[in-house]
Amino acid sequence: MDLTEPKIMGILNTTPDSFFAGSRNQNIDSALKRIEKLLEEGADFIDIGGMSTRPGSAEVSETEELERVVPVVEAAVHKFPEILISVDTYRAKVARETIETGAAILNDISAGSMDENLFQTVAALQVPYILMHMQGTPQNMQQNPVYDDVTLEVNQFLSEKIRVLKELGVNDIILDPGFGFGKTVQHNYELFKNMDLLGFWEFPLLVGISRKSMITRLLDIPPDEALNGTTVLNTLALQKGAKILRVHDVKEARQALIIWKEFQ
Repeated sequence: MDLTEPKIMGILNTTPDSFFAGSRNQNIDSALKRIEKLLEEGADFIDIGGMSTRPGSAEVSETEELERVVPVVEAAVHKFPEILISVDTYRAKVARETIETGAAILNDISAGSMDENLFQTVAALQVPYILMHMQGTPQNMQQNPVYDDVTLEVNQFLSEKIRVLKELGVNDIILDPGFGFGKTVQHNYELFKNMDLLGFWEFPLLVGISRKSMITRLLDIPPDEALNGTTVLNTLALQKGAKILRVHDVKEARQALIIWKEFQ
C-alpha cells in the first residue's frame, strides 16, 4: 500500500459495547454487510476489533476475542478477496491467528505492553504494525492522565518503542498518537496541534478521532451527533500530515480527503 497519499481505514467492531453503537456488529452477516458498505464508500483498509477499548471497558478472554474476530476475518477474505484487513488487538495469539486467516496489518493500542510476546510475534509475521501511545490501560487510562509536556512524552514513548521494534527486525511501522487514550480533552488538542512534530519525518501517522470524547465533551454532544466535528478534525489532520484516517464514517472522510487534495 502506497501511503504517499492519505488512505481511509473503516472501523468494524465485533463487540456489544464499543462506544459508538453504529460500529457494533455481533454476527457474521451484519459484519459482512458493514464491510461491504465501508468498501463501497471508499475504505482502503478495514480495521476489525473484537474487544472494546473505550475508557472503563471490561477485558474479554482471549478465547472470546478469537471467537469474535477470526470467523469475521475468514468470511471477509472469502467474500472480498482483495480486502486489506487490519486487526485491532494487543494479544500475540489473536495477532498470529488472524494474520494466518488473511489479515494483513496489526493495530495494537498497547504498544506491546499488554502481551510480552506481541513484538516478537510481529517480527515473526513480518506484517505492518500500528504502534499507538496510551497512558495506562483502557480500564484506568482516563481516571487522571498527567503529563508535563504531552507532545514530548508521546514522542519519547514512540521513539523508544520504535528502537525495540527495529532491533527485532520490524520495519513497516505506522504511528498512532492515541487520541483519547490516557489524555484529557486539553491533552488531545495540544497533541493534535503539534502533530506535525510526531512521526520523526520517517513513519506515517494514523489519526483516529472519529466521534471521540475530544469532540463530544468539547461540544457537549453524544457520539451519534459528532460526525460534523469528526470531519472538521479529519480535515485538519490531513493538513497536519496524517496518512491514514481511522473512521466510522467512510463516505464523509473520503469526501473530506477529495476536497483537501484539491488544495494541494
